[in-house]
Amino acid sequence: MFLVYIGMNWWASWSPGAEPGGGGYVAQRIFSSRSEKDSLLATLWFNVAHYALRPWPWILVALCSMVLYPKLEDPESGYVRVMIDVLPPVWRGFMIAAFAAAYMSTIATHLNWGASYLINDFYKRFLQRDRTEAHYVWASRVATVLVMFLAGIVTVNLTSIEGAWKLLLAIGAGTGPVYLLRWYWWRINAWSEVSAMIGALVVSLFLQGVLKLDVDKPDGFVITMLITVITTSIIWVSATYLTQPESPAVLDKFYRKVRPEGPGWKPVAARLGILNTGSLWPAAINWVCGVILVYCALFAVGKLIFKEWLVAGIFLGVGLVAGIILMKTFTGFSADYVEDPDAEALNLPN
Repeated sequence: MFLVYIGMNWWASWSPGAEPGGGGYVAQRIFSSRSEKDSLLATLWFNVAHYALRPWPWILVALCSMVLYPKLEDPESGYVRVMIDVLPPVWRGFMIAAFAAAYMSTIATHLNWGASYLINDFYKRFLQRDRTEAHYVWASRVATVLVMFLAGIVTVNLTSIEGAWKLLLAIGAGTGPVYLLRWYWWRINAWSEVSAMIGALVVSLFLQGVLKLDVDKPDGFVITMLITVITTSIIWVSATYLTQPESPAVLDKFYRKVRPEGPGWKPVAARLGILNTGSLWPAAINWVCGVILVYCALFAVGKLIFKEWLVAGIFLGVGLVAGIILMKTFTGFSADYVEDPDAEALNLPN
């Protein structure tokens, strides 16, 4: 189970806020930045703040609840118990207001998000392409109600928050490679993503509903993850090769705008007359250093809180070294393209 969590989840599963290949949280930081380099630094800071700083108030409250209520039948209720017993009335009111705001913002976001996917990415693209805007508005309202109804069905069948997260990881298992490889391999198309999402959902629900594998239990979660990832990978790779790639015009436009690096885009680069597609090694070094920096910051904060000064110093030192290497090797964006002098001028940005 440890190996599945540490070696598979980060690339194989879709998870809100930590989507392989990027997601809404990351996009917000990127789109609000002045330049590509600033956007990458903003993303790095987001990950440090999100994983190394923000969890500690939750962790400390959880540890306090274990001391105050050592025999809780439902450990997840410990957070609320601490809030009720320790906070004065004024702060309890603030907490209730914060819970309500967080709940409503999340519900509204996901209802709009789900309806947007159903209408813009499926209904409007594949089923009804030339209808009026009024038609799509009404269709979006129906989609919102449908998403809310399906969410209600799922909710009444969930018994714990932990189970909800494991279910989410399980039904998204196997989609991660598609979300990652779409940036590094020109052959990924829309059917690759659609087949991966449908395959992961169907296989996971079959394992849990028909074969009765319980993702709340360690063995059930591990088996579900492994089978779903392997089966989903076979499905989306097959769908990719059995369907047509995106048109050259779409691929060329994407390449000019995004400037993807590495050998996976060489066919497109060759068609555009670009000789140097860049190497993935500098970005890979930056990524490794970023991961080390984030985790060392997380563990160092914990050790400082518990006054384990030596271990905290070691984590801080390793994190500092990783940060220095990251800053020294960080360029912020791709190397300048080297175009074939005999190719047609393409006005590519440098």
